[in-house]
Amino acid sequence: MPDETQYDLIVIGAGPGGYVAAIRAAQLGMKVACVEKDQALGGTCLNVGCIPSKALLESSEHYHMAQTGLAGHGIQVGQVKLDLATMMARKDKIVGELTRGVAGLFKKNKIDWIQGTARLVSPNEVRVAGGDNLHLRGKQILIASGSEPIPLPGAEFDGNKIIDSADALEFKKVPRHLIVIGAGVVGLELGSVWLRLGSQVTVVELLPALLAGFDKEITRTALRIFTKQGMTFHMGTKVTGVTKNKSGVTVAAEDADGKALSIKGDAVLVAIGRRPYAGGLGAGEIGVAFDKQGRIVVDGQFRTNIPSVYAIGDVTAGPMLAHKASEEGIAAAEIIAGKPGHVNYEAIPWIVYTWPEIAWVGRGEEQLKEQGKDYKIGKYPFSANPRAKTMGETDGLIKILADPRTDRLLGVLVLGPRASDVIAEAAIAFEFNASAEDLARSVHAHPTLSEAMKEAALGIDKRQIHL
Repeated sequence: MPDETQYDLIVIGAGPGGYVAAIRAAQLGMKVACVEKDQALGGTCLNVGCIPSKALLESSEHYHMAQTGLAGHGIQVGQVKLDLATMMARKDKIVGELTRGVAGLFKKNKIDWIQGTARLVSPNEVRVAGGDNLHLRGKQILIASGSEPIPLPGAEFDGNKIIDSADALEFKKVPRHLIVIGAGVVGLELGSVWLRLGSQVTVVELLPALLAGFDKEITRTALRIFTKQGMTFHMGTKVTGVTKNKSGVTVAAEDADGKALSIKGDAVLVAIGRRPYAGGLGAGEIGVAFDKQGRIVVDGQFRTNIPSVYAIGDVTAGPMLAHKASEEGIAAAEIIAGKPGHVNYEAIPWIVYTWPEIAWVGRGEEQLKEQGKDYKIGKYPFSANPRAKTMGETDGLIKILADPRTDRLLGVLVLGPRASDVIAEAAIAFEFNASAEDLARSVHAHPTLSEAMKEAALGIDKRQIHL
């Protein structure tokens, strides 16, 4: 490859937003380069986030089921042993297969994968430091650099006793006591993994509820379930300090009543959120506008204040979700190619891969109240669902919120088994501006978990059949 190459599009970042954008742009006939600072494609999601965490969640579910659940099905397995090294190797194998798969897609679509750290030096130029040390020119540049974990002030990550989400996927042995700061998606998921594998898990959360801003009925129910599973929660509790010692860490905290707490553990996972990863890109130096949260400002077509520079995903405003970034990547590539591109943010599902899982699309009750929006509610518990009963997984419910005048769906919330799959029906319904009646009138196969969706929709008018 020459020292200076001209491209139609240069994508900075090969995560789920960047690599998808690069592929779609190549499909539309553009000459594309994708610059990635890491050695593997796929970004945080594929390498140290979504995929490895779900691999461990799945494995830990099997382990926990073998320990505590199979006997109820009449299956006696004797003493169950954990082989953590094999579990971790399985996780790494899955990640490797998927990263190589993305590399294969790049080759198939004739995308130049350039390894190194990108820096914008003008609205149409990118210098790459690192593996390839190149000077690239592009008609358009798309920033898809993602995000990084937010450290706790005074308790910086050390990769050993004060860890981030990536470190929590690499334990060589099961910690006796894992302290989790933050009861959001990452904290609950990774806390669940190590709880199932034998850790004592204590969660400390500043706010009074799980999953800040989410529907309180669902989060209260989830809190009861997770507490019953064995997690310890200190809600409405402020961390005032983290001290490392030879044996582990001590977290000092203060509860809502001002009572001091001291919690000792082997390690502390700081899971208080993520922030845009935009430092060092040179975007600010060439005049790209940022907001007060450090996010790149874009218009409805993902264009920054510099016409040739676009941005998508976690580095911009909105939910930090892999699938949101991917959809924005497709839309941005299509817009750059002169075609219509659009993302329906109302129809983006959210998922927490605990067990039971939590998933939602649209808004919860508290959000609707804040917006002054009237709504009707339909609910259905999984304890009344035949498929859930046969699985032995009856915790949770489906809750549907609809406009009382038009019946249009406003929110669908699922706490229950395989909620990550069940929510897809609701996401499609939102995409087509469906009503609760549309869901209620659709024929759902029997026996399935999705029948609970139909019954919840019938509940909008208090006409559930099986309740």
